[in-house]
Amino acid sequence: MSDADTKPQRDYRDTVFLPKTDFPMKAGLPQKEPGIAAKWEADKLYEQLRDARRGRETFMYHDGPPYANGDMHIGHALNHTIKDMVCRTQNLLGKNAPYVPGWDCHGLPIEWKVEEQYRKAKRDKDDVPLLEFRAECRAYAQHWVDVQREQLKRLGVMADWDNPYLTMQPESEATIVAELLKFATSGQLYRGAKPVMWSPVEKTALAEAEVEYEDIVSTQIDVAFEIVGSPIPELVGAHAVIWTTTPWTIPVNQAIAYGPEVEYVLAKVWIGESTVGDADLSDSLGSHPFQSWEGKNLLIAKELLKSVQERLDTKFADLKDGKRPRVHLREVATIQGSAVSGTIARHPMHHLGGFFAEPRPFLPGEFVTTDTGTGLVHMAPDHGEDDFELCKANGLNPKFAVEGDGKYREDWDWLGGQGSVINPKFNAPEGPICSDLREAGALLAASADYRHSYPHSWRSKAKVIFRCTPQWFVPMDKPLTHISPKTRDEKRWEGEGGAIDPADETLCAAPTLREIALAEIERVQFTPDKGRNRIGSMVAGRPDWVLSRQRAWGVPITLFVNRKTGDYLVDEAVNTRIVAAVREQGIDAWTPDTALGFLGDGYDPDEWEPVTDILDVWFDSGTSHAYVLEDRERWPDLSWPADIYVEGSDQHRGWFQSSLLESCATRGRAPYDRILTHGFTMDAKGMKMSKSLGNTVDPNKVMETYGADIIRLWALSVDFTEDHRIGDEILKGVADQYRKLRNTFRYLLGALDGFDEAERLPVGEMPELEQYVLALLGEVDASLRQAAETYDFNTYVRTLIDFCNEDLSAFYFDIRKDSLYCDAPESTKRRAVRTVFDTLFHALVRYAAPVLVFTSEEVWGTRFPDAGSVHLLEWPELASISFDREMRFKWVALRELREKVTEAIEPLRRDKIIRSGLEAEVTVPDIDAVLNDYSDTDLAELFITATVRRGDGDGVTVTRTSDHKCGRCWRLLPEVVEDGALCARCDDVVGEEVAS
Repeated sequence: MSDADTKPQRDYRDTVFLPKTDFPMKAGLPQKEPGIAAKWEADKLYEQLRDARRGRETFMYHDGPPYANGDMHIGHALNHTIKDMVCRTQNLLGKNAPYVPGWDCHGLPIEWKVEEQYRKAKRDKDDVPLLEFRAECRAYAQHWVDVQREQLKRLGVMADWDNPYLTMQPESEATIVAELLKFATSGQLYRGAKPVMWSPVEKTALAEAEVEYEDIVSTQIDVAFEIVGSPIPELVGAHAVIWTTTPWTIPVNQAIAYGPEVEYVLAKVWIGESTVGDADLSDSLGSHPFQSWEGKNLLIAKELLKSVQERLDTKFADLKDGKRPRVHLREVATIQGSAVSGTIARHPMHHLGGFFAEPRPFLPGEFVTTDTGTGLVHMAPDHGEDDFELCKANGLNPKFAVEGDGKYREDWDWLGGQGSVINPKFNAPEGPICSDLREAGALLAASADYRHSYPHSWRSKAKVIFRCTPQWFVPMDKPLTHISPKTRDEKRWEGEGGAIDPADETLCAAPTLREIALAEIERVQFTPDKGRNRIGSMVAGRPDWVLSRQRAWGVPITLFVNRKTGDYLVDEAVNTRIVAAVREQGIDAWTPDTALGFLGDGYDPDEWEPVTDILDVWFDSGTSHAYVLEDRERWPDLSWPADIYVEGSDQHRGWFQSSLLESCATRGRAPYDRILTHGFTMDAKGMKMSKSLGNTVDPNKVMETYGADIIRLWALSVDFTEDHRIGDEILKGVADQYRKLRNTFRYLLGALDGFDEAERLPVGEMPELEQYVLALLGEVDASLRQAAETYDFNTYVRTLIDFCNEDLSAFYFDIRKDSLYCDAPESTKRRAVRTVFDTLFHALVRYAAPVLVFTSEEVWGTRFPDAGSVHLLEWPELASISFDREMRFKWVALRELREKVTEAIEPLRRDKIIRSGLEAEVTVPDIDAVLNDYSDTDLAELFITATVRRGDGDGVTVTRTSDHKCGRCWRLLPEVVEDGALCARCDDVVGEEVAS
């Protein structure tokens, strides 16, 4: 063997142009992101962006205030990521899209927490001075504002964090008061007694949005009301049977409702064995309480006779002799509901006299059905909307028997001072109500086994009741004469409330608040569109808006009521003094001791009573458009109205609706042009998250483990318009997608090392593959722009990921790495590749910036450390490149053929016949329309194989090549004389390198 035979092959790695970058493959986001966020804050990045976009087309996003009560949870994280994405994409599109964050700071949740602290310290809240109590609530809210603000910064949300809006700021409180006084001045407020959702535990009225429904088991009772007068003689002496699951309402019964269209029967009670006709067992019943009912007549809806009989039958147990008597209801007469008009019953506790001795009239109620119960409904106007309206129409007024703590008032003749009425023991079959009814001979059946959905306070989790109390209301159906018939876009109002032809200048009948709101719902855009029907149905059927709450921590209802007439004062000078004082001192300007001072010299303070109620917090947040979007001094970039509101779908009954109603009542239109809603985050199994189930996901811990960019990528990858899921496996999948995106950027950074403008190649001089990739980028650009403009962020992220994975990493990068690594730096092809890579880099880093806010900053800063933040950039400007139909068809076919080649190579690689496609000789079908424009060498480069030949068959065949391997580029080519020698290209490049 000669020396030449044993001479080691040269290592050409130092001549290969491998990617070079300091950008690490391992992200280390939990450690790296806080430093990036700190730099943004130090550099005042948000202010820089505002300065950069000032004077541009505006995009007004108005932030819905989260509640300042507890740490950020996963729902907050999703919600604020979406909000941030909305503003970032609009800024990226070149608009001026400010983001002023806000917090809801008043209300029961905070007050309740402070009271909990008092209870632990055995202090009575009522013994604490009002201003001291407010101060503690304010401090509690401020603490959680500060906590949540830092957590949202950590999430990467870019907003005006140094200047947020808080509902408890004096400026906000003053505007809330001013907006309330607009309602008062225009006659849109009235004080009335209506049943409202009331929490006996929290001792205040609640809005529907503050109520959640849970399944409970209640006592159901059937009670007999003796009929003492009727135009139908057979009814006198009979008993009308009512059924209820709220026994505590019987002490305030005032009437019985019947259905005019319902068919009723008089049914005689008969007791015997299982079938009618058996021997009478009456003697064997002894002194059983139900014995006295045999032979009596009961009035019941015919359709419900069987179910009533079954409930009454449960009164009996097996007798000693083994025989079990049964209750039978035998029809005696059929009576049409409308015929019972004029019938009078008496209350089971009539012997107590007074209120209970008054007659109980039968009243026609369209709401009476035969779905369940008896077809007769007992009416307690204090505790039901239907009850209240029907009784009010017939001269029966509420009695206010139940106090705010859920107990009957002390002077009530039955159960006075007792309760609480929501206590299951109080309502139980052996409780005081049922016991007294049983003793009075009126309780037909009682069982604690009725399962149904029931409203609870979502704060205290305690059951609520309908309770009639004096409250302040905004009427939904009163014509608003102060609203100009002109509305936005020159719409007019018809008498029916619809929008008229803009050319019609006729002043039509004033619309009601409900009509304006419903018309605006039709105008406003909804994403998803189903939100329109959701909020529309709520507004169409909602009762008057209850504004008042009986608590301390909130904006006071700054009104004076005349002690004689009950009217409230409307005086512009008084109102001006009130608003000015609140703007200076906040809500502490109004207390029971100081309020009368605002009257001035023009009124006798003895004639006026200041209101002590506070406003519903939904009014606070519902007016936020006024004290944020219209405050040019504090936020000069903002303007009214908002382009978009973004919140969870539960806000159709909350903030979306209160904002709509407030703005329609004061400005004649909605404060927004679009609503974007998201669903709820469920656990990995699709179950609702609950601390008791232990299936919650803490976003703060996720950021400690994965980083904020992973949460953001998850939030924007799911279809957030529906309910969606999160869990460990889901987050691992998201992290894997993130790694692929990160590696795309890392590859681009490495491949672009040293790139400068002199290397750039005009598009017209590029190979067709580069032009094809740029055309694909143009299509992706259009798709992403469309997704951004329509808030389809799931499509945005999917499009970006798919392009990076499928079109770049698995296709273009794979094909062009040979040229990138091995072609001469000045070669046309390599210059084209690097030019395209540069175009891709500038586009992709911008596309990714609203999603991966930290990573994109790291990527941009790695390549351009002195160029400022990536988040100041605008949407990329791309050269217009597109393929005609024929060219598009050709490249689709080429990529399909490439996949078939890859599939054909895989078995040989798996069997270790070849190690990679570079060792494969491939024969492909000769597709004239596709392959005519390409040489076999072109196809080998495209398919990354040794050679490609065209055959007559339909399939792809693969064999191992006998050619030798180039020692530099590792391609197996006929021109390489032996393994390790150089191909012609590499020989030229190496020669040039040596020469240089």
